[in-house]
This record gives sequence, C-alpha cells and structure tokens, in this order.
Amino acid sequence: MRLLLVEDEPTLAEAIAETLNKHHYIVDTACDGDEGLEFALSGVCDVIVLDIMLPRRTGIEVLQELRRESIRTPVILLTALGETEDKILGLDTGADDYLTKPFQMGELLARLRALLRRPSEVLPDGLMHYGGVTLNPHALEIRGGGQAFTLTKKECQLLEFLILNKGIILSTDTIIEKIWGWDSDVVDNNVQAYVSFLRKKLGFLKTNVTIRNVRGAGYVLEGELC
Repeated sequence: MRLLLVEDEPTLAEAIAETLNKHHYIVDTACDGDEGLEFALSGVCDVIVLDIMLPRRTGIEVLQELRRESIRTPVILLTALGETEDKILGLDTGADDYLTKPFQMGELLARLRALLRRPSEVLPDGLMHYGGVTLNPHALEIRGGGQAFTLTKKECQLLEFLILNKGIILSTDTIIEKIWGWDSDVVDNNVQAYVSFLRKKLGFLKTNVTIRNVRGAGYVLEGELC
C-alpha cells in the first residue's frame, strides 16, 4: 500500500514513516500543504494521513481541493486540535477519519487497516484473496493449491496492487509510481523482471491465477474463477 504522510513536524513525520515502513507501507512524505496537495493530486496514493495545522496551506484546504477535484482517496486527519467542532469540520469537508495528537502508533495502524479494508478482496484477518491464491502481506507469503511461497517485499507489493485492481490493465508507469515511487530510477525491465518472478511462483501454486501482459498497455491479473 502506498501512503502519503503530510506532516510538518520532522521528528514526528520520521517516527510515523519508520513505523509504517516496518508494516510494509510505502510512505511518501510532504512537509507543507502545497507539497502535500501536489502529490495527492497525482492520485497514486492509497491513503493520506494529513495534518491540519500545516504551513502554506492548511490540511482542511488541502482536503477541500482534493474533493473538488474528485480525488476520493481515503484521508485520516492528524492534528493536535481536539475540539468537537474541529472534528465536525474535518469530517464534513470529506475526511474519512480523525486522529488527535498525541496518539499511539497502534491506533493509527488499526485505523489505516479499517480504511483500506475491502470486503471483496480482504479477509477479516488481513489476508488478501484472489481465486485460489491467498496473500499474507504481513508475512510476505502466498498460498494456494496446498503450497506456500515466501515473496520479496516488492513482489508482495506488486501482487497486492494487482489484486486490488483485479481485471484492470495497469501500465508499467502506474506500477512504477505505486511500487517504487515517481522519483525512482526503475525502468520497464525492472517491472518485467518482477512480473516474471511472480508468474513463476503463481505457477508453482498450481492455480489458474496469472498475470497477463497486454501488449502496449500493461499487465492485468486474471483467473479468479477456479
């Protein structure tokens, strides 16, 4: 999962990002409202953690602009403000959740899991299911056909992205932005290599789930029906 953290306190931002990285989130950070808005408008994030009190543009202003532009990415507002009126304003503006500082990292992780849970793809214990394949993102493991294989972090992130976008053709550029980041030096051949690694492991599971290459367009996960 790719997460955008917009927080102007460097120490707190670093601590949050470190914790999220340990839980297999890809974290991009921004330190003011303008930078956060620019990144959020790209649409490559799965969820946004957005501080309200930001320099240059407040979190509420960022959120208002995102919703005006029809960006529906889930947003958790993060702020030291604890008054009911502030919570109402944030939620009425289009926030999906609200977390007041100080907070426990465990609570933030739980709220993120709740926002990202998609009933058709994610089971109650956090596992992801597609056809005869079950992905455990936290253990970096896939199971199917009575077998199990360990994935690398990037393989796991790629398969997770494909499952969440089942049936959708994903371009190489989109995959690079989501998995490696827009400023990475990854090229098409790197994506092709990871797709090949995943195909082999999916093949060993003896299910009908596979990654199809659509010439000139990208990749799509297929074979849900068993």
